[in-house]
Amino acid sequence: MTLEENKAIIRSLIDAFNKHNVTLLDDLMAPDFFDNNLQLRGLDNFKKFETMFIKGFPDYSETIENIIAEGDKVCVYLKVTGTHTGDWNLFGTTLPPTGKKITYSVINIWRIVDGKVTERKSVRDMLDFLKKIGLIEYTEKGKKLFPEG
Repeated sequence: MTLEENKAIIRSLIDAFNKHNVTLLDDLMAPDFFDNNLQLRGLDNFKKFETMFIKGFPDYSETIENIIAEGDKVCVYLKVTGTHTGDWNLFGTTLPPTGKKITYSVINIWRIVDGKVTERKSVRDMLDFLKKIGLIEYTEKGKKLFPEG
């Protein structure tokens, strides 16, 4: 696969996420897909995770800010947005809707083998995400250091 073909696969993958259509993942991802950060093994488990996330954030959307390919890897810097308007299961606990809007940044490194996505490693700003939906709060010292504006 060329670098441009690999980037096209990842663009199609993000388009599938934005369409909230997890069945499209069958054509793009390997059955033994592994997500390093979530420690999810297998495409079916990943699809279950994505389905739960979409349920909690039905207007969820990813925007590609930057995409770079080298070898069998594609690195994508994304802006993620959504609104927590549905029940969302986090680590076995169902969180009722908060109505809070989220915006956070993610860096994903996707590995592609024989035209299928086989692996993802991610760096995401989970602290800010969890704060925005009201799961954590800054201490008084934190509020002074990081005033909201």
